[in-house]
Amino acid sequence: MAETITTHHQLAGGEKPDLDLSNADWRSGSQGAGDVQIAFVEGFIAMRNGGRPESPSLIFTPAEWRAFVLNARDGEFDLT
Repeated sequence: MAETITTHHQLAGGEKPDLDLSNADWRSGSQGAGDVQIAFVEGFIAMRNGGRPESPSLIFTPAEWRAFVLNARDGEFDLT
């Protein structure tokens, strides 16, 4: 029997629901070890470290995810 993994995070104005991530379809942008992986679960977006999948996942609302993606495309997180 697979272990059920749930994640519970605080959200401004309320709480995000407990999400069962044990059967999530994790996707990675590349093939290297330690990749950032994402999964779409129950209307939320979960993100985890693919090199340490047992570590906690970050949970985003669709609005939070959109803001993150748009800012990344604009170079806000570039370190160079």
